[in-house]
Amino acid sequence: MDTQMKKGVLEMCILYQLKDEELYGYELMKSIRLVFPDVYEGSIYTILRRLNATGYTQIEEKKSLNGPARKYYRLTPTGLEYLDQMLAEWGEILHSVSALGIRI
Repeated sequence: MDTQMKKGVLEMCILYQLKDEELYGYELMKSIRLVFPDVYEGSIYTILRRLNATGYTQIEEKKSLNGPARKYYRLTPTGLEYLDQMLAEWGEILHSVSALGIRI
């Protein structure tokens, strides 16, 4: 898959994971890598930093019983709007591809 396309899909998947619950970085990274095992850990954290810098997520540090504090990521209202937009665009892409008769 093209690198730019994969980054966009990963961004959408990360935001979707945060739609209903906040997650700490490592937990989020593990769930994404189950589906995309070839994605580097650093790539996921880079996307998380960008999502936070753009205001689509917020970070809250919480104490951990097993080591240092963890950074928990949560979707902001702006992030939810952005996710909704991405999902609508993804749906349009899937619809267009299936209209061509392409089946996967």
